[in-house]
Amino acid sequence: MKAIKAKSFFAGIHVKDMKYLACDCPCETMPAPDTAYISLCQSLGKPAVACVEKGQKVKEGEIIAKADGAISSDVFASIAGEVVEVKEINCACGPEPFVVIKNDGSGEKAYLPPLTDITAESIKERIRACGIVGLGGAGFPTAVKVAPKTPVDTLILNGAECEPYLTCDHRLMVEKTAEIAKGARYIAKALGVSKIVIGIEANKPDAIAAFEAFDDIQPVILKKQYPMGSEKHLIYVTTGRKVGIGKLPADSGVVVQNVATAYAVYEAVELGKPLIDRVLTVSGGAVAQPKNLLVKVGTPVADIVAYCGGEASAPKKAILGGPMTGVAIASYDAYTHKTTSGILLLSDKEAAAEEPTACLNCGKCADVCPMHLMPMNTAFYSAAGDFETAAKLGNTMACIECGACEYICPAKRPLIQAIRKTKAAVRATAKKGGK
Repeated sequence: MKAIKAKSFFAGIHVKDMKYLACDCPCETMPAPDTAYISLCQSLGKPAVACVEKGQKVKEGEIIAKADGAISSDVFASIAGEVVEVKEINCACGPEPFVVIKNDGSGEKAYLPPLTDITAESIKERIRACGIVGLGGAGFPTAVKVAPKTPVDTLILNGAECEPYLTCDHRLMVEKTAEIAKGARYIAKALGVSKIVIGIEANKPDAIAAFEAFDDIQPVILKKQYPMGSEKHLIYVTTGRKVGIGKLPADSGVVVQNVATAYAVYEAVELGKPLIDRVLTVSGGAVAQPKNLLVKVGTPVADIVAYCGGEASAPKKAILGGPMTGVAIASYDAYTHKTTSGILLLSDKEAAAEEPTACLNCGKCADVCPMHLMPMNTAFYSAAGDFETAAKLGNTMACIECGACEYICPAKRPLIQAIRKTKAAVRATAKKGGK
């Protein structure tokens, strides 16, 4: 189906995509780690609850932690071996419960059988049973997304990958086109829809051409504009539909899934494989060999950096994820999650190093905000500890945390930090009020 051009959206920013570093690097399979450190916080909701004990033998693909509630996901052993610890480990976002597995080298697997009775309900159950979450970064349980409470008529595949440096989705779309298409069809069947759209930024012409081969999937060429991959903006530019503040995509008749998620659904249905690995990008001016790697969940970042030849120079900043929405890490003592899309080692020239100064009242943060918010108000009142006013005047809870405001700020204010702090305070207040 011939690709069509998308609409554009208000505001946003244009950043150097830096994708040339890794976009031509085919996906490599990294050897399994000697020890996997598997967090039980692998989705947007509650952490899973461990169901294994120290000393227990597990196989690759065996469940090691069960979902705690609807907005949670099961967690699986990414390698075969022995559980050596079940403990808390301090991560970039705070302490998380982990299951630590020592690789025994056996490679024994405990996958589910391939799905033969392929119905909408069996696909939904398989997605849940394989612990699949959104691989675009948010980690929302896919089983919940494919069971919307309101009728939908369109599935949108997110192939925008608008974050600078990241090329893992691009490589998947080029190398696993047929598998992604199959996964998309399974998701569409689960939703009961026939219309499938895939949005791909214009800087990936080979991926656009690859999806033009299908008669049942409509490729849409997206303008190179950040944050084009934001769910609400992707819906607007591909369908013309708007999703109001506080509303879900399903309220506008659509469901959005990342292309990597569609690939995971294909593996779950046809191979019985739980979500135990993913493709991520290792890039940045301070890494010796940028790569796109298929890595096991729970692989130490130190191992990945070493596999890529180590440091080309001392990095100014190391980030898990993309430079706009990722999390900076203080050392390589960190471990991959289901949602880890990248590991970036940024050089002095790539990472902002300026100290923040007082707000200049220039209004640039509001000018580029794709959600039409007032980030400066959030920052001003949160700094004074008045989170209620910060949230009210900044409309902070509607923020998608894309980082456009902080990127454009000439005073280098930590706007995203203020936004996240305000959101946390508002949620804590609401939680107390609900008791």
